[in-house]
Amino acid sequence: MAINNFPTSSDIYLEAKGKRIAVVQSYKARAVSSSTAVEAFGEREPVATIEGPRSYVIELTRLYATDSAITDGLDFYDLTDFSLVIVKPNRRTVYTGCRWAGIEETGELGKTIREKVTVVAARRVETQ
Repeated sequence: MAINNFPTSSDIYLEAKGKRIAVVQSYKARAVSSSTAVEAFGEREPVATIEGPRSYVIELTRLYATDSAITDGLDFYDLTDFSLVIVKPNRRTVYTGCRWAGIEETGELGKTIREKVTVVAARRVETQ
């Protein structure tokens, strides 16, 4: 039985203005939610917590610009307000309102260059 439930590099890509601009080899996503404790007079412990804003931080490894994006003069350093799309066999996750927070490139003589782009997203939407 073949297991075919994992996304491939063509299933992870960046989009800007409705156009695919780059494919991504791998990603690591982290959602962080802050909260505030609600304290009541006379209580030793908080009586509740209130959810605060969420943030989404995604590390992308190995980005490859599409031919049309290269022709259009894509520069990752100037890229703002883009989307990250992750297509899996049973759902699609889209991070929108993205901005890069860090771009890292590592190279050694005779070895493949490794790049990592850290992205911060405003929203996350998951659909079937």
